[in-house]
Amino acid sequence: MARLDPLRGFRFLVEIEGITSGGFVRVKGMQREVKHESFREGGVNDYEHKLVSQVTYSSVVLERGLALDDLWNWAQAAADGNVTRKTIRIRLQDEAGEKAWAWQLDYAIPVKWSSSDLDGANSQVLMESLEIAHHGLRKAT
Repeated sequence: MARLDPLRGFRFLVEIEGITSGGFVRVKGMQREVKHESFREGGVNDYEHKLVSQVTYSSVVLERGLALDDLWNWAQAAADGNVTRKTIRIRLQDEAGEKAWAWQLDYAIPVKWSSSDLDGANSQVLMESLEIAHHGLRKAT
């Protein structure tokens, strides 16, 4: 008998330290910004120096998905005050379900969890949203 995979319909799989822990339809906020300051040098009139001051990363929001127990428990532990930073990989799957691309979030912590409205008259499946703060975004292998 074939195993039923609850994450089969999701394009983005979330791995916590190498273990697939959830699947999501949409990922928002994957951005990195290099902050810079302009500096004018006396006697140089054709350009301004651009000095890098810091790099910032926005929180990543995983939407319309399903969190398995380890992802849920990690978010619950953070809400209870037991914050553990972890390495997260977000993997894009192609149409055949094969891994196509991946991004890594370093020192990630879950900061917000929400679900869709509960409506007994609607047959829509409950979809979860998870917001993750982190210290770094890069291409993963």
